Parts: sequence; structure tokens; C-alpha cells
Amino acid sequence: MQRCGASEAPVHAALGAVRAQQLVTINVAALAELESGPSPKALVWTPERVARWRVTGEVPSTVMVWTAQQTKTFLERAAGHSYFTLFHLVAFLGLRRGEACGLRWSDVDLDARTVSVLQQIVQVGWATEVTTPKSGAGERDLALAEVTVGVLNRHQQAQRKAKAAAGTAWIDSGLVSTKADGDALHPAWVSDEFKLLVKEADLPPIRLHDLRHGAASLALAGGVDVKVVSEMLGHSTTAITRDTYTAVFDELKHAAAAAIAAAINGARPGARAPGASAGAA
Repeated sequence: MQRCGASEAPVHAALGAVRAQQLVTINVAALAELESGPSPKALVWTPERVARWRVTGEVPSTVMVWTAQQTKTFLERAAGHSYFTLFHLVAFLGLRRGEACGLRWSDVDLDARTVSVLQQIVQVGWATEVTTPKSGAGERDLALAEVTVGVLNRHQQAQRKAKAAAGTAWIDSGLVSTKADGDALHPAWVSDEFKLLVKEADLPPIRLHDLRHGAASLALAGGVDVKVVSEMLGHSTTAITRDTYTAVFDELKHAAAAAIAAAINGARPGARAPGASAGAA
């Protein structure tokens, strides 16, 4: 069933309130099959967009992603923060917030340089609960870059020291990212801390979830096949990936066209093709 659009939401809420007062027994709006709106397109914070944002405050899309340099700037600012490892995992692996909060050490294999995404911590109202990933495709194995292995190794050592210092007060949740006492993190706290660090780093605004989008955009910009990116994100089909990143694809195509034009226009008359011998026809 599709979710209600913005115009239908008030009707849905009103009927829900009436049902709560037992004036009707069924909220008929909840049974309606409605067309969902178009998915927002991911846009990159280019220098031009950043300059305009600084002057006007304009954010071109609800899904904005950072460049590699902007992401690096954020992670440098977040270094030393208690949630740094979680932010690193979202930026490098494209994890959802709940997946990063729910990642267990038993799902991490540092020797094989892999992590398995098998559960997530989701927010229901203010309460939280542990569930399986968003879809069947959400359960996935991801490869770790050498830098991420190093981050996880250092974090694990620090957590062991914290556990030893806490003694019986330590809550053995088995999670990678935890509070100071070892208990699970609340997803909302993670998002709040992310927003603060973004402001402190003087970066254009994105949501924590957009850090995941950024991982996908950077992978695509690096030439990774869309099917591989789709599997990394845990999307059920590549159509979801393509739909979200259409604008990113377009920018990459224009960049490729510009690179080809620059190479051709910059070629000297009579210059040999790369690898061609002087006597080649």
C-alpha cells in the first residue's frame, strides 16, 4: 500500500481521530491505494550551489550530498567524537542510520575485512526496537576498506578499555557503537550530534541519511557499476538506485563529456595516440 501524499494526510489524520473516539470503526482513508509522489533526486553540493546557499540559504533538493572533500572535512571534524566510528561507517559503507546503530561486533570480521548487515535499531515514536533490515535485500555482506578496518580496530580497543574501567556498570550490548556505559544509542541522538558537527565544520547542510546517499554518489562517480552500488545500499532493485541518483548520473555524464572535449581540444596537431609507435600507420 502506498503512503498518503501531503494533501491526503489531513484527511487520514482526521478520520484517525474520529475512530479513536469510537465514532466510526474503520478509518477508510487508511484503506485507500494512493499514488506516491516522485522520489526526490540527489544533488551534489557543487561550489556554485554552496555559494548560493551561503548568500540565500537555498537548499536545492531535499536530498543533498557532499563531495569527497566535503565528506573528508566532516570526518576530520568528527574525529575524536564518541560517534565517529558510526559516522565513518555510514560515509564509507552507505549504512542506514538504524543499521549503523544496530551493528554488532559478531557481525564484523576484521580479518576477512567484511561486515554483515543483519539487524537495525529503529525509532517508533520515541521508543526503539531491534528489527531485521528494511527489506530482504537489506541483509547483505559489505567489504571494508583498509582505512575502515583501522577505524574499527582502534574503536574496539577503546571500547575494551572503557568496559574494563566500567566494571559491573558496563552494559554488554555487543554493539559496535554504544553510549559510554555500553548501552545502545538512540537514533535521534545520533542525528542531533551529526547536525551539530555539520554546523561546526561550516559545511552546507545534509541529513545523516544523506551521508549514506553520498557514499553511493561517490561510488558512482568512481565508476562503480550501479548494480554493485544498489547491492551495497540494500536496495531491492537497481531501479530504486537509478531513480534516486538520476541527477547524479546526469552530472557525471556531463563531466565525462567535458573530459572528452578537453582531451580532444587539448591534443596537439600530429600528436601520436597513446601507445602508438612512431612508424604505426
